[in-house]
Amino acid sequence: MGSREIKSPQEVIETSGLGRLDEHSESFQRKKLGMFFIESDDRRTAFGRGYTGGTTPVNIRGKPIADLSKTGGWVAAFFIFGNEMAERMAYFGLSVNMVAFMFYVMHMPFTTSSDAVNNFLGISQASSVLGGFLADAYLGRYWTIAIFTTIYLGGLTGITLCATISTFVPNQEKCDQLSLLLGKCEPAKSWQMTYLYTVLYLTGFGAAGIRPCVSSFGADQFDEKSKDYKSHLDRFFNFFYLSVTVGAIIAFTAVVYIQIKHGWGAAFGSLAIAMGFSNVVFFLGTPLYRHRLPGGSPLTRVAQVLVAAYRKRNISFSNSEFVGLYEVPGKQSAIKGSGKILHTDDFRCLDKAALQLKEDGRNPSPWRLCTVTQVEEVKILLKLIPIPACTIMLNLVLTEYLTLSVQQAYTMNTHIGHLKLPVTCMPVFPGLSIFLILSLYYSVFVPLSRRITGHPHGASQLQRVGIGLAISIMSVAWGGAFERYRRNYAIENGYEASFLTPMPNLSAYWLLIQYCLIGIAEVFCIVGLLEFLYEEAPDAMKSIGSAYAALAGGLGCFAASLLNSIIKSITGNPNERNPSWLSQNINTGRFDYFYWLLTVMSFINFCIFLYSAHRYKYRKDHEVGEGIMENGRHDKM
Repeated sequence: MGSREIKSPQEVIETSGLGRLDEHSESFQRKKLGMFFIESDDRRTAFGRGYTGGTTPVNIRGKPIADLSKTGGWVAAFFIFGNEMAERMAYFGLSVNMVAFMFYVMHMPFTTSSDAVNNFLGISQASSVLGGFLADAYLGRYWTIAIFTTIYLGGLTGITLCATISTFVPNQEKCDQLSLLLGKCEPAKSWQMTYLYTVLYLTGFGAAGIRPCVSSFGADQFDEKSKDYKSHLDRFFNFFYLSVTVGAIIAFTAVVYIQIKHGWGAAFGSLAIAMGFSNVVFFLGTPLYRHRLPGGSPLTRVAQVLVAAYRKRNISFSNSEFVGLYEVPGKQSAIKGSGKILHTDDFRCLDKAALQLKEDGRNPSPWRLCTVTQVEEVKILLKLIPIPACTIMLNLVLTEYLTLSVQQAYTMNTHIGHLKLPVTCMPVFPGLSIFLILSLYYSVFVPLSRRITGHPHGASQLQRVGIGLAISIMSVAWGGAFERYRRNYAIENGYEASFLTPMPNLSAYWLLIQYCLIGIAEVFCIVGLLEFLYEEAPDAMKSIGSAYAALAGGLGCFAASLLNSIIKSITGNPNERNPSWLSQNINTGRFDYFYWLLTVMSFINFCIFLYSAHRYKYRKDHEVGEGIMENGRHDKM
């Protein structure tokens, strides 16, 4: 079997059938490199798996679906929403209750409890890359969700047992609030903490497999060949995040109420019951789901490109041995579950991996020669990195709000008339603002912004991310201004030392401004990011693309813990009795300075995002014609 060269139509006349580039014109080579492809029949079954019809949906057995009208669509998507709602309910339920459980029941210091939960949240999100890898490489999104949601349920059950059976917790006798503050309560035994951390991180491991797959699996239910595909996808991600928000609202209200009225065991048990019920609902929808075939190990494909490019790093495109850029014949790629990807001029050093030489022979090793599509997969993964990286700062702010604003609320009046709202319910207000914004998004925001931008959906994905980052700056700026006022009020009215005593004449509902602003920021930024990553990620790497968002969330949690440690070490001096900005006594600390620091960091991050978004090239949305490869377009924000 031989190989043949495919040229773009505009180059047929100029090249007159030549099998290599003009070796005398470097500028010509750089401009026209993407127009030459060599297709070989020898690698129709690259990686030993063959290739399929691009992104054709299949049933759970891996067979093509005869009648697509009986599967997928909004009905299938709503079964998936339930699973995400329960997962988010458990995630936020643990985040808001576990710090208090470790402090009041396990008798750990408050700062240690807070850091432990932040690390748990960070690891559970950062390890989402593992879940995305397994889904894209071997299991597929459905089976990844099915396996890890069961693990998640096992972890929640273990936490419930810990809170229910007295053997798993230290002795609670003679442990009042004063003893807790002074650290005089009996500490938890090492095996008790080992058990708690084991089941806690088992829960985090389960979340790591669910989070990168649910949004992608839900989006898979819509027909990308439909004329309404873009509209359905846009609405899907908004409804998806609405389900996330509903889960958070339930966690911050109903679960907190159950904890107050019925104890820790009932609170954590309610999370396990909700997760178990959502698992049943998810499995009931199995006959309706559309699936995408896993494309083999993406890490192997990435490694092959890097190794092949390194091996040929010293070979010039004007080399006399140069035959062309390598690709398989037809419109299908060599990667299972993926269509061909258009060649681009970005990261040209990686094109060396697809550079076919005469010495490569008729059946070269994939560690020496890769297809253009395989090379472009790696390029896309690299080009995507700056955008989710710019959302790390927003996730850092969200993590800080879980503790900073709650500490602020402890010093303020949380009554609504005769009803006293528990401080741990305060984070519900960002969720309520998200719910309101998503409800009004299509009726208010889209029509107004469409008149300004001319975009059919009101704003592009990157524009929405940018709007979210800009609003987050306003949120932390207001937080700094109000905290300065709150601190001065406490000192002037004699509450400097009484940081656990609420000030009756200062309402905690002034915090709603920063809460609502950060909720609006989260809607625009995270929803836009999820949609952006799903559409831009390679066909066989959708879950890994979605994992980028979760990874940014995890890194935000870690960055928050690191920043807190740095601020405490730099601004505090225990020997001189000089409290740090983040002192446990919020009235002697300088939370306002910390908010202003976050404002400056957020502004710098926003400027970096503007630069990255301006340089980003969207992928073209059209069929790959035989031998015709074109570049993407700039997003002008």
